[in-house]
Amino acid sequence: MIVERIWTGNAYRNYNYLVACPETGEALAIDPLDSGKCLHLAKVRGWQITQLLNTHEHADHTGGNAAVVAATGAKVIAHHKSGARIANVDRGVQAGDVIKVGKTVELECLDTPGHTLCHICLLAHTDQPALFSGDTLFNAGAGNTHNGGNTEILFETFDKQLARLPDNTRLFPGHDYIETNLKFTLSREPENLTAQKLLTAVAGQGGDASPVTTLLQEKQHNTFFRLNQPGLIAKLRESLPDLPHNPDAQAVFVALRTLRNQW
Repeated sequence: MIVERIWTGNAYRNYNYLVACPETGEALAIDPLDSGKCLHLAKVRGWQITQLLNTHEHADHTGGNAAVVAATGAKVIAHHKSGARIANVDRGVQAGDVIKVGKTVELECLDTPGHTLCHICLLAHTDQPALFSGDTLFNAGAGNTHNGGNTEILFETFDKQLARLPDNTRLFPGHDYIETNLKFTLSREPENLTAQKLLTAVAGQGGDASPVTTLLQEKQHNTFFRLNQPGLIAKLRESLPDLPHNPDAQAVFVALRTLRNQW
């Protein structure tokens, strides 16, 4: 499996992806908002985009669909309940479905609601697993739930699915928010040396320069995976004094996401 991460450089700081089979040159485009960059890179690599997956329905992920389909004839894949929110879907997928790309690439669909209620992540069961996480999980952060989502459901996705994936899983999110997310982590966990070190490394860079992290690294510097840390809970109660002294993990997650919305 070959993965090309495409930095759009737009105001939304999107990443687009091409996932290709090295034997056949067939490729899957994931959320190809910048259709021009995606099509150009596929041409340079000698690949044929045969399929297109939208992780969810927001326009900053579906906006390049029409141009890619017009240029390649690619089949559009999306959550099976996305309905009219994504135009001209050829294949609706749900948890456990497999997307095959060429002869060698198989990607498992994970039903990962929260950011929206119809969100798909893709998991590659390669020697080192890879997760294409859309707007569910970011480097050092978690997706918002402003536009059709639910924070409690997002917590369940983190707790029951993402946190249980192999620690060496590489993370390929839909946006580059790493610097802002690390600053938020440090506002909640000022003594997190791992986050401090990574922030120093990425400050003022981002985009193409941002690292590809693993879930193990995320569990060290992403505050949304660190819900039982006593210092984190104590500092949360400074901002949210109504938070119980011994809150459960969901309450901590929701409190963090509430603060991040205002941060």
